[in-house]
Amino acid sequence: MSSFENLRIVDNFYQTSLYFPMPTVVISMLCEDGMTNLGPYSLVQPYYVAGKDYYAMLLQCRNSSNTAQNLLRTGKCAINFIDDSPATFKEAVKLSWPGDTPQEKMPKCNFPLETSQIEEETGEKRPQVVSSAIQVIECTWMKELDGAANDKAGELNGYEPPYHDFNGITSKFGAHFILRIDRILMKKQYSDAIIRGVTAKDFPPLPVDYGYRDSKNFWFHRKRRLRAELLPIREASLDSVRYAADRADDKVKFTDEALKTILNVPRVFLPLVLKGCVDWAKENGVELITEEHMKIINDKRSKEKNKK
Repeated sequence: MSSFENLRIVDNFYQTSLYFPMPTVVISMLCEDGMTNLGPYSLVQPYYVAGKDYYAMLLQCRNSSNTAQNLLRTGKCAINFIDDSPATFKEAVKLSWPGDTPQEKMPKCNFPLETSQIEEETGEKRPQVVSSAIQVIECTWMKELDGAANDKAGELNGYEPPYHDFNGITSKFGAHFILRIDRILMKKQYSDAIIRGVTAKDFPPLPVDYGYRDSKNFWFHRKRRLRAELLPIREASLDSVRYAADRADDKVKFTDEALKTILNVPRVFLPLVLKGCVDWAKENGVELITEEHMKIINDKRSKEKNKK
């Protein structure tokens, strides 16, 4: 006999039928009059993480929401990761009532805003970002995907078919937006931690909400001290890595010391790692990759380090 109960699956199942851990973020977008509007969301997650010409996030929302309508119209937004203080979470919840217009809720909003870096550098009009956020992802909606380029703002009572499968208007009341990541912004203390190597104390205080809500409350969890669990290490032999490396490119080669730095890379990822090394070598005029070169390649934030 099963040890589980079988719950009925209903609309908004992640809230009504599950305890589902999710991020709590605030999306900023541009209104028709150029004002920045804010809306809290949890249905946001990475979408394209590797192997594409760009990286992307996925946002799900009601197609009649201010967020969806503004994205359909401008294609620009910023995903602001707020801290987990009760006052901050209370402010986010205050912005969540469906149907409130930006003109009604934004004058009461206490989140400080600042101009987008992209706008400052290029002059392109972008939503402002939350100054108190820990990190921000500035995004552009990839409307060309799934034939969504003709989806327009303006329908607030439900869209009629046909619907798209994964981008744009996907149902009478739903929308999905594949958002190209244009820039990741992060407060210095947390970006410094990523560059030097993160320890348990360096993780930012980001809130997690558990999906489930009742008629009165949103529920969220504050960050506690994180626990580290060592990854399993299965080192390949130098001969097996050398075999793969010698076939990665006909010109770019590796010293033994260089290959020893990637002995613990899982076999399934080894071709991708070697390709990245070869690409770096060709960009930098290197034909023999040494251990020192591998240190540069493995430091994915080396450019940020050089700027400091």
